[in-house]
Amino acid sequence: MAKKKTAEERRQRAAELKAQRLKEERRRKILTISGVVTAVVLVVGLIAFLVFMEVRSRSVSNVAEYEVPSYEHVETGQPVDYEQSPPVGGDHWSAWQNCGVYPEPVTPEFAVHSLEHGAVWINYEPGLPEDQVEQLVGMYSAGDYLVISPYEGEMEAPIVASSWGRQITAETADDEMLQRFVRLYERGTDVPEPGASCSGQVAETAAEVESLLAGGGAEGGEGSGGEAPDAPAEGSEEQPVEEEE
Repeated sequence: MAKKKTAEERRQRAAELKAQRLKEERRRKILTISGVVTAVVLVVGLIAFLVFMEVRSRSVSNVAEYEVPSYEHVETGQPVDYEQSPPVGGDHWSAWQNCGVYPEPVTPEFAVHSLEHGAVWINYEPGLPEDQVEQLVGMYSAGDYLVISPYEGEMEAPIVASSWGRQITAETADDEMLQRFVRLYERGTDVPEPGASCSGQVAETAAEVESLLAGGGAEGGEGSGGEAPDAPAEGSEEQPVEEEE
């Protein structure tokens, strides 16, 4: 016949069970705290990584910066002698070039006005290989503040991108610095007229504008006010034309 446990043995066994439960609870707490700490570290690390990648993606080297001492409206048809080629700002005509893609060169005096509104103007040599041109064209989506066109003047590289007071050169369309430049300065806010429209004004190329001016058309430099060739500047939601002083 089994011997009955004494009161002392029962108390001892109860104490052992209690100690074991306390030990397991402490272990669970430690594991829970460790899990929370690990999760916080991972989240903080991920946020730090994303911030780093964002800063890195917007870090652009080899950008030339220029002072733009004057940006007055001059009479439409009056040529402006720009210090940079292509220009990065300066005096310009009263209308602006619609943002979009153009198969032929555009009028600098209109494009500079677009820069004043926060656009980036991407120029390329007329002899740039077709696959490179297609890559540049692919950078534009309806509503972007981009003017993409060939340029017949002197350029320091096959591709030159300009924003107000800034410029970068590139040998190829997939140049990472070119891509970062566009991401950083398209719709720029440190321009004379941030947020102003980039549609509803000049849709003609330089040759077409010259023809209109020679025929007495394009009064005030407004052209037809249509959409840019091949890539409408603002899609179906065209911004209203803004009056300028």
